[in-house]
Amino acid sequence: MVQAVDGKTLAAMLIHASASLDAEKQKINELNVFPVPDGDTGTNMSLTIGTAATELRQKNPATVGQATALCASAMLRGARGNSGVILSLIFRGFSRAMKDKDTMDGIDLADAINAGVIAAYRAVMKPAEGTLLTVSRLAGDRAGRAAEENTAFEYVLASAIDRAREALADTIHQNPVLKKAGVVDAGGMGFVVVLQAMLDELQGIPAPQSG
Repeated sequence: MVQAVDGKTLAAMLIHASASLDAEKQKINELNVFPVPDGDTGTNMSLTIGTAATELRQKNPATVGQATALCASAMLRGARGNSGVILSLIFRGFSRAMKDKDTMDGIDLADAINAGVIAAYRAVMKPAEGTLLTVSRLAGDRAGRAAEENTAFEYVLASAIDRAREALADTIHQNPVLKKAGVVDAGGMGFVVVLQAMLDELQGIPAPQSG
């Protein structure tokens, strides 16, 4: 059980997340019916986190503070579409919570996710439930409780993923547009892919090959 991660490890996790989103983007695009059925949520989220992956590869951050700051700055500049903007806002909050931190344990991770959720909710004028916002908020709630049970980074991340998956499955019942189409929320799916990829990297599972 990994207790804490440094900047180099976190950067590798985020680069893995970018590769996974790129691999899954078409599947996510096909879920994209809300708020408009334009079929680009996966592409937008992939392009957004892809800008961060490029930056992280070039800069090799040593601390989590540096890694999250680079990620947030790059994603803000490269944000595409509603889903990309919300994802960038989550990472901006994440970065603020991790400012000046060398390493990140489970308590830090829970704080970072919840700071990201707050930043995203504040920026959306009319937050709709059954979306990326809902999935991230419930994942953050679970992360906070998990950190009280076990402060290991890996435990808190795995717990957040379990709750995010449950929340994603429930989006079909929360949003009438999704219910009618018979799909889960595309942005929420993208968020689950990001979290799962981060855990995969931590556990030594290879990232998907691009192209």
